[in-house]
Amino acid sequence: MTMSNPEDLPVEDLPVEDVATDDPEPDEHADVRDAAGDEARRAIEAVVLAATEPVEPRFLAELVELPVARVEALCSDLSREYEDAGRGFVLARVAGGYRFQTHPDLAPYVERFVLEGQHVRLSGAALETLAIVAYKQPIARGQVSAIRGVNVETTLQTLVARGYVTDVGRDPGPGLAVLYGTTPTFLERIGLDSIDDLPPLGDFVPEASIVEALERGLRISDDPLTDESFDDDRPDAPVLDREPGADDDV
Repeated sequence: MTMSNPEDLPVEDLPVEDVATDDPEPDEHADVRDAAGDEARRAIEAVVLAATEPVEPRFLAELVELPVARVEALCSDLSREYEDAGRGFVLARVAGGYRFQTHPDLAPYVERFVLEGQHVRLSGAALETLAIVAYKQPIARGQVSAIRGVNVETTLQTLVARGYVTDVGRDPGPGLAVLYGTTPTFLERIGLDSIDDLPPLGDFVPEASIVEALERGLRISDDPLTDESFDDDRPDAPVLDREPGADDDV
C-alpha cells in the first residue's frame, strides 16, 4: 500500500493536530465582561432616572460593584449614545453627579410646556444677592449688604428657604458673623458641576475706556457749578429772592 504524502491530502483528511489555524483562542471571560457592562449600563440608567437629585459616580460604583473610573466611562458612553441617536434628553454631569435633563436645543418646547407662574421666579434683588454669594463665598451678610448698598437680610432668608444658599461657617473676626455659601441645589438649578465652572467675572466687566467715560459723566452731572440749570448768566435764569433794599451792584 502506497503511503500518501500529507502535503497531498485535502485539509479535511488531515489529522486535527496538523490543521494550522491563525484564529486566536476565544476569551472565555469576554461574554461575562460584556454581560456585566450591559447590566451596569441598564442599572445606571434606572437609578439616575429614579433619582430626584444628581447621583454621584461613587454611589453608582457601589451599586453596580465596578470601579468609579469604569462607571464614569460607562456614563460617557451612554451620553454619546444619546447624542448620536438624537434623543430629546441628555445624561449630564452636574453638582458632582449624573442626572437626566432635557436637551438644550429643545428649550423652547419645554418653556411652552411649563405654565407661566408654575414656578415662582427669583426677583432681581434676589438674583443679585445670589450672584454675590456665588462669586464671593464664603461671605458674611454685612459684606453682601455693603456691596449692594442695601439691607439683604430678608433676601438672604428667601435664598436660604429656597435651598440655594446656606451658612457654611463663622467669621473668626469680632462678632463671629455667619458666612454664607451656595448649595448643591444651586449648582443643579444652573446646570454646573462645581462652583469653579462659573463664568469669570471679567467677561461682564466693561472696558477701561467705558468705565472712564461713565465716571466722567457722573462727575459732571454731580457738579452743580457745571450744570446749566445753575447758570445765572442765561437770559432765562430764575431770579432769586433778594432781601428788600439789596443793591444789585455788590
